[in-house]
Amino acid sequence: MNAMKTFLIRAVLIAAVLSAGAAIAQPADVITVGSTPAALGSTIDVPVYIRDTSGTPLGIDQPSGSRIQSYSIKVDYAPASAVQSVTFTRAGITQSLTPTFESSPSGPGTITLLDTFAENTNLIPFTSNAALPGNQVARLQFTLNSTATPGSVIALTFDPVLTQLTDQMGSPATRENTAAGNLLLVPGAINVVSAHGPTLSTWGLIALALALGIVAIRMRL
Repeated sequence: MNAMKTFLIRAVLIAAVLSAGAAIAQPADVITVGSTPAALGSTIDVPVYIRDTSGTPLGIDQPSGSRIQSYSIKVDYAPASAVQSVTFTRAGITQSLTPTFESSPSGPGTITLLDTFAENTNLIPFTSNAALPGNQVARLQFTLNSTATPGSVIALTFDPVLTQLTDQMGSPATRENTAAGNLLLVPGAINVVSAHGPTLSTWGLIALALALGIVAIRMRL
């Protein structure tokens, strides 16, 4: 049942991304944070994805020097009181790569992953125009407080200013962010459940996903 609910949330969020993308003239890469249920006091992984869309300033379809080789991904989570601890690490297609720079600063209710890779030795192997949400590049590992409220939702959103993609040199000419209109950010959520199972119905989760999708669209307007 949890797998079905997660699938439904993903489907609605993907539809929201497609709707948002249709509203703009230029292509955009996409960063997505996953949605998942989690029990009180449990530790769970939440995937983070990047979709490399062809025709954007950066991408595997672009000439050498204009590939996605560096990213700054800042995720805010609320309410912060529901989270005991969180880490942000490489995963998926970046897990086996060796960065030239890596940092994961954090603060109350927020955590960031910064990675840079040398293109000639550690090319990030994106699949151009992969099905949404794209290629997994990182994971957030949350440990929830046992005092969190069952049935509540921990919203996972991106900082639209500090979340961006660049080449290995950080060139301003090819930098992608929401202000430039070439980067879409899709939020996610953690549905807090009791040890006895989910407290939100499937339709409740769909309604949550729709609300998050609307947030994603509004971030683009």
